[in-house]
Amino acid sequence: MNMPNHQHATLHAHSVDRDHLFPEATALLAAGNRLAMISCHDDDTELRVVYTFTRDAPHEVSELIVRVPGDDPWVPSLAYLSHPAGNFEREMRDLYGLRPVNHPQPYRLVRHGHWPTGWYPMRHDANEVPTFEPDTESFPFLEVEGPGVYEIAVGPIHAGIIEPGHFRFSVVGETIIRMEARQWYMHRGIEKLFEGRTPTAGIELAEAIAGDTAIGHSLAYVMAVEAASGTEVSEPDRLLRALLLELERMHNHVTDLGALANDAGFGVVNSYAGRLRESLLRINKSVTGHRFLRGALTIGGTIVKLLPDPDDLGRIADEVEEIVDITLGHSTVKDRFTGTGTLPADQALLLGTLGYVARASGGSNDARQDHPFADLGPAFHVVTETGGDVLSRYRVRAEEFAVSAAVAIDIIRRLGGNQGTARSAKVAKPGQGLALIEATRGTLCHRVEIGKQGLVTRLKVVDPSFFNWPAVPIALAETIVPDFPLVNKSFGLSYAGNDL
Repeated sequence: MNMPNHQHATLHAHSVDRDHLFPEATALLAAGNRLAMISCHDDDTELRVVYTFTRDAPHEVSELIVRVPGDDPWVPSLAYLSHPAGNFEREMRDLYGLRPVNHPQPYRLVRHGHWPTGWYPMRHDANEVPTFEPDTESFPFLEVEGPGVYEIAVGPIHAGIIEPGHFRFSVVGETIIRMEARQWYMHRGIEKLFEGRTPTAGIELAEAIAGDTAIGHSLAYVMAVEAASGTEVSEPDRLLRALLLELERMHNHVTDLGALANDAGFGVVNSYAGRLRESLLRINKSVTGHRFLRGALTIGGTIVKLLPDPDDLGRIADEVEEIVDITLGHSTVKDRFTGTGTLPADQALLLGTLGYVARASGGSNDARQDHPFADLGPAFHVVTETGGDVLSRYRVRAEEFAVSAAVAIDIIRRLGGNQGTARSAKVAKPGQGLALIEATRGTLCHRVEIGKQGLVTRLKVVDPSFFNWPAVPIALAETIVPDFPLVNKSFGLSYAGNDL
């Protein structure tokens, strides 16, 4: 499947006032655009809000820019138009003090109740951290009442090494009536840390946004910087970037394929998948010197130490296909997967889900197809399922692994031994840029602004988990409590990517 590639998206931006925001956004959504992000900017005397919409064909980005007086910080809420918009608006309220008028859920999202009232950590005047208060504005969990209803609280501290998140279940017998999630326990201020850095110094930080998505986030970051500065990247270097992205997808997908089998009690497959993951991580280290592929990307270039052996990737792909057949050939495991944690197609679309979560519910969005930056060759195609259940999310991952391996092998052969260039372009002029990358979990987006001194003045990051976490409670409705770990793993969402 040969596709045109676009190093930089076509950007259309214009300013609107608050009174015209709602109809302008309505028109963009009606024209087939999706809301990719809402970013807020502190311009000292005023706040500037940028609403970014993307359209797949042609590859376009439209931005609505609303300037808000610093002494009258409000915007009309778009939550009734777009579910993701509601969460972006709550995030802005917490971090910038910008009030979304007529929002249906006007309470905190990022800042927990003990965070100081009136302190907005992304504002320029928030350098000194005040004393944190007692929890005076706890997240208002909805209490479900009725005969036989009881609650189960899980987290925020979990067994194992996963990051904190709180899940509260309202249950009758073993059936989940309602589940609510509370996150943002480890807000790290990642976006604030980018401010004042040189674009090159930001790469290492981008690699650490979410450990299992080092390439996804750092690639989105460098491509956003390149778009801001008009930096072009050679075709071999773009192919190397595509190769690194597929290698990252492969080690993450095989991990999840094993973990899903394990959550259905099939531990031997998890052990086998763990061995294959280790093989892939060792290949990664030979490629870039780091098991999670760090250190290969520069502004304007890509450099690797060694190209993988195509035969090794082919052998691993064959073994993954074998463990998938074994897993789905086990009647008990397949029964646990089938019909469990179903996310209906209309709900997946309404919530704006991305990645394999959306594609398992009949969606077809994939930035490799919709916003390509390199020709992935004839081996690439978008994998979709329609069941929306654990089985469908498993099958999408399994087939995507096979596609990634085939694409990687084809790219290696096309590169002909080319290991890239260590070029690092200097960014000397102000600008703004955006990049959309199909990371393991789905489309992630970075929007960067470079100031007059050639330093990063703002980076807005949107991980696909921000879009996908709200879908988990929908899929859990009428599911039994023992299936929660299995359903949760089938979504495979990031805490770190969500809680920046």
